[in-house]
Amino acid sequence: MLDYIIVGSGLAGLSFAEYALRNHKSIMVFDNNSQNSSKIAGGLYNPVILKRFSEVWNAQQQLDVMNEFYTILEKKLNKQFDFKTPILRKFYSVEEQNNWFLAADKKGLEPFLSTNLIYKNVNGIDAPFGYGEVLQTGYVDTASFLESFCFYLKKLDVFIPESFDYNELIQDQDGVSYNGLKARHIVFAEGFGLYANPYFNYLPLDGTKGELFIIKASNLDLDVIINTSVFILPLGNDLFKVGATYNWREKDDLPTEAGKIELIDRIKEILACDFTIEAHFAGVRPTVKDRRPLIGTHPEYKRFHVLNGLGTRGVMLGPAMAQELFNHIENQKILEPVIDIKRYESKYYS
Repeated sequence: MLDYIIVGSGLAGLSFAEYALRNHKSIMVFDNNSQNSSKIAGGLYNPVILKRFSEVWNAQQQLDVMNEFYTILEKKLNKQFDFKTPILRKFYSVEEQNNWFLAADKKGLEPFLSTNLIYKNVNGIDAPFGYGEVLQTGYVDTASFLESFCFYLKKLDVFIPESFDYNELIQDQDGVSYNGLKARHIVFAEGFGLYANPYFNYLPLDGTKGELFIIKASNLDLDVIINTSVFILPLGNDLFKVGATYNWREKDDLPTEAGKIELIDRIKEILACDFTIEAHFAGVRPTVKDRRPLIGTHPEYKRFHVLNGLGTRGVMLGPAMAQELFNHIENQKILEPVIDIKRYESKYYS
């Protein structure tokens, strides 16, 4: 008997798979490659919500878990995924500078906002008012991470690249059964695909479509991440990842003309150099209206668990939430009410 069947191999599913393997548990991972939000994600980790100058929930704890998680995996897979890179916020006025200093005095933000303004000459960007630096930031190359980890799981013969058929799933006294496999537990980590899951589709997952570019800008000399109305992330060879848009209406992964125009306009607000669009991507982020993950155990099927709702911060949230769910299942650790799906139990019974 397996310990876990895991459905989904995005940031959530693979984070849980790593904690299971690290604790000597046997697993089998299913994925049909239908959800691409983890692959195309910007991959930034940033402890500050710059739009509102507020601290990301449990930011330091998430960063601590994340740093250990990727360090161990980089050694295991012999490849770098985590790139520690400063994030700079471009200022457009003295007022924005003042707002930065006010935010830096807040107790929760003090460890994350530098009070030293940066006046950095960047070819291709005019910034007469300078930049503010966010601390403990960087990005994870999500596409490389997912590809490498899935290849590793395939070598272990614990990865099945096919759709999961919910009709074949049975819970019995000892665990769950699925197409000849038996396991003690099943963890659903399907991203926005959760809407089709008959066991957890009562949860209020509200997918948010996001669009990104890869641009080429030969005259942009940038070695840090710029984050204002969009982020600009250097990839090397004059290529930059730029994003992202937020569309709460459309729920598909097709790039749109409206998204293209929005990104171009925002890029032109930041860059003072020419650029060309090399690629245009779209995906649906698994977001929740209360901005908290969906973690926990089904109210009726006690062997069924969910790990979802990581939203725009999957690289930072994924490891910490996977660890929480693993400890909840294996060690009966009580989940925080703000992430536990028990907060939506009334919806299941209504």
